Amino acid sequence: MSDGYLDFANSPMGAKLVNALGLPKPMQLERYKPGQPVIKGSVLIGGGGEPQLLPALASVFKRIGAQTLAHDKLPQWVAVANKEGLTTGRWNNNGQPGEKVKALVFDATGLEDSTQSDALYWFFHDAARSVLPCGRVVILGRPPEQCASPRKAAIQRALEGLSRSLGKELKKGINAQLVYVEEGAEAHLESTLRFLISPRSAYVSAQVIRVGKLVGGLQEPADWAQSLAGKKVLVTGASRGIGEAIAEVMAREGAQVICLDVPQAQAGLDAVAKRLGGSALALDIGAPDAPQKLVDAARADGGWDVVVHNAGITRDKTVANMKEHLWQLVVNVNLSTQERINEALVASGALKSGGRIVCVSSISGVAGNMGQTNYAVSKAGVIGMVQASAPLFAEKGITINAVAPGFIETAMTAAIPFAIREAGRRMNSMSQGGQPVDVAEAIAWFASPASSGVTGNVIRVCGQSLIGA
Repeated sequence: MSDGYLDFANSPMGAKLVNALGLPKPMQLERYKPGQPVIKGSVLIGGGGEPQLLPALASVFKRIGAQTLAHDKLPQWVAVANKEGLTTGRWNNNGQPGEKVKALVFDATGLEDSTQSDALYWFFHDAARSVLPCGRVVILGRPPEQCASPRKAAIQRALEGLSRSLGKELKKGINAQLVYVEEGAEAHLESTLRFLISPRSAYVSAQVIRVGKLVGGLQEPADWAQSLAGKKVLVTGASRGIGEAIAEVMAREGAQVICLDVPQAQAGLDAVAKRLGGSALALDIGAPDAPQKLVDAARADGGWDVVVHNAGITRDKTVANMKEHLWQLVVNVNLSTQERINEALVASGALKSGGRIVCVSSISGVAGNMGQTNYAVSKAGVIGMVQASAPLFAEKGITINAVAPGFIETAMTAAIPFAIREAGRRMNSMSQGGQPVDVAEAIAWFASPASSGVTGNVIRVCGQSLIGA
């Protein structure tokens, strides 16, 4: 469904009226189009203390083909970049801000205690007004729980407050993220940086991402534009909406897609599979024999590389008015089924070593929602499943992550009453709803063979919703 207010606010007459009345003016977000570069515009690099990720950053930006600039309080970036063969320049000139840039990247790994926080102030104070519309901010730190001293843990944890505040302050479609990089995982940043500084992350903001040591070894794609070439990907709930968008993006990335949905959706499922050159699998995943049927299908297909758990249902009632079977139905389909399928596919080897599991949770699972106790229980349970399963599946070389969508423009949200729908759209830092492709892009990042250092993460695709954490 289109957003009439977004279109009006960005029209010549609408922009004047919106500005005059002081109304929110959401930015038309830039989204990825096949063939375009990772980033269009320069990246300004900053850091504090003794930054530890500069060589890794230089290597990634060289491979991406990005133009970088050094903040005057990080003069060492020039030498590091030049050593990598990366052309760079200085951004500040006689104390004056330089050109407009598309992204800010700050290496905070060298910050040892709160007395060094001025480095954060000076960089973002200088550069905040110089970020182009739909720009990106990425802050890199160390996981606080792994820091050797309480002082370092405190300043590293403080980065979360900074990134979330920047996401709300910068506006203009600009998002901000924090990436905690485990020591020893410096060389595993590329897939995450490519996603975060590109238009693929248009509706992801104020998220905390953890990059750790490799699970199953490094698997760099031969062609980053076809990162899933040769991979077999199962997408559940693929006949329409977000599931259809996920299947489309998987196919765009080169995957052979197995599109699954309930038998009642056979016509739509067949149409999606045919259009994408994939295969259709009509199956009720809530049935007791569904896990074994999926194991059999995967084995007959030579094994699968990625499983995307998108299928889900709602049966909304307040808990006082809810019938027991509605509670059981939603929890079974949205959570228990995923548990059973994961266990069966992993234990049998039908999901290959080096495989990826990506689950779709919801902002309701983070913040709860009136009239959705059953749904919120199931989606919060998905988050718990992902976090608890990550170290267990890592032993088999498999990663597991989740996305938690906020308000996404689908047929389901189009049926919401107008006032509630508008509140859902505007109550985030982007002042608009997301698109199904926004969820799909985040899933493609998790599914990439290059994301071996990313597991146990739950990323909200919600434009930094004001609801929840």
